[in-house]
Amino acid sequence: MTDLSVDINGLRLANPVMPASGTFAEGLADVIDFNRLGAFVTKTFTLHPRSGNPLPRVCELDSAMLNAIGIPSKGVEDFIEHTLPFYQRYAPPLIASISAPTAQEFATLAARLSEVPGIAAIEANISCPNIEEDGRAFAIEPVATARVIKALRQATSLPLWAKLTPNTSDVAAVAQAVENEGGDAVVVGNTLLGMSIDIHSRRPRLGNIMGGLSGPAIKPIMLRMVYQCHKHISIPIIGCGGISNAEDAIAYLLAGASAVQVGTATFIQPQTMITLLDDLHHYCQQQGIRHISELTGALNDTPLLAEVR
Repeated sequence: MTDLSVDINGLRLANPVMPASGTFAEGLADVIDFNRLGAFVTKTFTLHPRSGNPLPRVCELDSAMLNAIGIPSKGVEDFIEHTLPFYQRYAPPLIASISAPTAQEFATLAARLSEVPGIAAIEANISCPNIEEDGRAFAIEPVATARVIKALRQATSLPLWAKLTPNTSDVAAVAQAVENEGGDAVVVGNTLLGMSIDIHSRRPRLGNIMGGLSGPAIKPIMLRMVYQCHKHISIPIIGCGGISNAEDAIAYLLAGASAVQVGTATFIQPQTMITLLDDLHHYCQQQGIRHISELTGALNDTPLLAEVR
């Protein structure tokens, strides 16, 4: 039998499959067995309530989805009172996804969560706008990333994951900044910035004009970024972006990921994560893999011409 358990820098998961933040909610418990997942990742929430972006917030594209939800949130106290108790009924560890406009507010939010039993780790969504840098996301460049991760690390002893943005010129350097400031893992990554136009109304198809592109269309880009990060950091990588089946997940593991998050595919088929998990186990048995970690970074990237020679 293959051992599918993974160790994310000290946090042990029963398997490497979990939802991506913002694509998972309590209602899915009526459709899938929550106890089979490697972890729960909550919808991103903030310190204080916020309403999110104007409608429309989502539009479908070929092999992709564009969204500009804007992180609507009822605030951390509502999360602690109403959301957390629901997930405490289940076995998988709960990863709290948080967002804030400043490093200090990130730290305040992390410190509050550290007082609450039942949270296994924090996923800092540093892909969100940073008002200290004129609205640019923290994770666009290493200096701002280092500042916010340092503040978070000082505020909490919980395992700290940083969700990176693909909208940067050097994702590996940003990942290195996370590692240097004490981050326990990176999630690679969030959505690509894009837009869509209705040619009949001549208006943007999103109320926010621009939004985040997700789904199968972005997989080659995110896979490349996981590979680049794996070459430069030693902390675990959680791959995310366009994963729809076990083959996609295996590709991310081979590129250097230790675990994966499934997002847009769940909107299309709510049982995607369970099917993926079953197929992943079957693949490992066929390949004679005794532990899932054997796949991480096992890509043979030697050029074909060099092999022929």
